[in-house]
Amino acid sequence: ADLFERTAEELARHGLSCECLGGGRLSHRPEERKIHVYGYSVGFGRADHAVTTEKLKAEYPNYEITWADEGY
Repeated sequence: ADLFERTAEELARHGLSCECLGGGRLSHRPEERKIHVYGYSVGFGRADHAVTTEKLKAEYPNYEITWADEGY
């Protein structure tokens, strides 16, 4: 929530607004080139991890990127 609030304030200074569509967690294992997206935010609910995963795959094409709705 703190990160979102700081980002929203910064954007507002530039005349922009934003909306949080949900949250979750990442497990990043760089030595194995793996990222796992999972869980949810207590305050914002669960993000669409399929969308997050596709965006990560575009930025990290040499990684194995997976997701699950389970976990906190």
